[in-house]
Amino acid sequence: MMGSSLILKVRICLKASKLFFYQRGWASYTQNASLCKSSQLLSAARFLCTRHNNPNPGGRQTDRGNSRQTDGQGGVRNSTVRRREEEFWDGATKGGGKNSALWQRPPSSKSVFAAGTAKRRTEMLQRKGSLLSHGDEEEEHRGESERGRTRVKVQPPTRALSTAEWRTLKESLGNHPHFDIQAMSALFNCKAELDIAKCVCVSGILLTTFILCPILTPNLQFEFYFYCQMAGDTRHINSPFCPRSLLTFVAMETGTLSYKLLLRYLMLCVSGGHNAEVLDVYDIMLGNFPSLETGASSLFIKSLCRTEKWRQAVIILNEMKKVSTPSPRNYGDVIAGALLNGDPTTAWALYDELMEKGLSPYQETWNALFKGVRKTQEEGGKDDKPMSQSEQQERLLKILLYMRNNQIYPQHGLANTIKTWFESLTGQSWTGSWTSANPKGVCGGCGSELESIELTAEEYQQLKDRVMTDIIQGQDVFKKTTPEELELFMVFVKSKPVFDVVVDGLNVAHSTKDKSMQSDMLLTVVSELERQGLTVMVLGRKHMLLPSRSWNRHDMKLIQQKAHCFFTDNISQDDPFLLYAALQSGNHCLFVSRDLMRDHKACLPDEATRRLFFKWQRGHQLVVDGNLTPGRRVRFQSIPSYDTIIQTSADSWHIPYDDTEDRCSYEVPQRWLCLTTNR
Repeated sequence: MMGSSLILKVRICLKASKLFFYQRGWASYTQNASLCKSSQLLSAARFLCTRHNNPNPGGRQTDRGNSRQTDGQGGVRNSTVRRREEEFWDGATKGGGKNSALWQRPPSSKSVFAAGTAKRRTEMLQRKGSLLSHGDEEEEHRGESERGRTRVKVQPPTRALSTAEWRTLKESLGNHPHFDIQAMSALFNCKAELDIAKCVCVSGILLTTFILCPILTPNLQFEFYFYCQMAGDTRHINSPFCPRSLLTFVAMETGTLSYKLLLRYLMLCVSGGHNAEVLDVYDIMLGNFPSLETGASSLFIKSLCRTEKWRQAVIILNEMKKVSTPSPRNYGDVIAGALLNGDPTTAWALYDELMEKGLSPYQETWNALFKGVRKTQEEGGKDDKPMSQSEQQERLLKILLYMRNNQIYPQHGLANTIKTWFESLTGQSWTGSWTSANPKGVCGGCGSELESIELTAEEYQQLKDRVMTDIIQGQDVFKKTTPEELELFMVFVKSKPVFDVVVDGLNVAHSTKDKSMQSDMLLTVVSELERQGLTVMVLGRKHMLLPSRSWNRHDMKLIQQKAHCFFTDNISQDDPFLLYAALQSGNHCLFVSRDLMRDHKACLPDEATRRLFFKWQRGHQLVVDGNLTPGRRVRFQSIPSYDTIIQTSADSWHIPYDDTEDRCSYEVPQRWLCLTTNR
């Protein structure tokens, strides 16, 4: 491991060594004048690191280690990396004032919006048939082989190699010009031991100090001898000089260590928790490059915040502000460092700054704040102006309200930290339990009713207006329909009775792969809805009226007898018409479709309206359950009666949380943290 004290010692000695070379010289060295020209002495203060005016040429200053959280319904897997997205008769579903009932699945089954549904469906499809035929697999393997010929793949060694061994490895790979970068990346990806990447100790002297020293002359053997003298260790001066590491090899091969190579070495140090090593690399890079791009700064912040020198990370953060906006991850790391070192005032000041910039904090940041406040209360912080318990409580409750307003679900680790914090509040007697809600929206922990999924009259009107403006009409109505067709449809809806259910005809018909059964599938669904006494509208396209293998003339006539039908032009988008008909019919109206409407939701102007749309969608969308069989009852996936969102009352908090990594962002959790108090 690189020694800070030794580096400093060497640097101090270097200043004296310059004078020593100039005034007296080394007899054994100055005998060969060609090895020690004055121009070499003038350049003796240079590092082996390449000095680039722009360490990231041609690129923006970006933080490759940061990724923003999704808004909650973008279709992305809900997972951690970044580095290494009911069978019972459920009576009394509202139906336009009628006592209608929909044949729905049992409570034990999950709706299309339940966490993990998408993954289970994918696994089911994979079990039904192979995704790739044998021929496709062979073609894919051939493609991979072809791609492999143009890309060097370095197999990382399991031990430190000598310079000769590194050279042999490089030659075996065709002396690729970026061998050093790819080799260091391979060492990082396999979490290799640090000694493979850097120099190892020889007689107590770190050869990394030698490789990164400020004197570069042709005689490396003499340089090693000289540094042994300066370090006061002459026991192995006559030992063969065999540095073992990738950095050593590159330095001896090229006489320089590039910014990109040091950056990847820094990644290896940070990921392995080698904080002392990071401090040394920080000193080296800061002294040899005019600036550090965002990626390097982020890595230094992450590592420094784990140590007592966390305030240096604050300095780096402030430097980043001069050229760009630091990421939520940067702020989060410094906040965690401040809390770890007993300075909640600085932590909260940075959190306030993060929020003022409109950034969304990471869950790790909230976790640190809930943990840090509790730790400060138990141990007594080092802060000169500690915050009162009531002030800390108010700030933390605001975090929960922020999560509610932005429909953010805490992961299980954060939920557990929140539970522990509530239960630690002095004199408030909070008790937490892990539970779920029944289909009627009753908490299994305390028996209280959760908030309804139904929109208020104000919310409903707001959503209806936005959908009309931003989804149906949009910036260019011709992209989805024509003004004449839209006007005709609006007159049609106004002239008909209020609908209870609007059916996406094509979407339902395409639920079968057998094209000869498509009109029969649609007739089966419409017949079921009509049998339940519901006023049904079917939205289709004009080609469905033309007799064909898919569209039986008799089936289509029966559908038009059982439902009010409107057929758009074949090139029109039918989803906006479906949304208009459902919203114009009132808050009771449901719609039948497997389409999750993500593209249309994305047309809405702001996050608040998109969340409102998703709430309405979850409370009004019917999805056919399983495979349709003509002549048999149709069952629909259940619609929840409650809203899955953080909610509170005078004596309780109910927090839905992620207990799985399989939830897609358009799905909602099924588990709840129930917190109650008897105060």
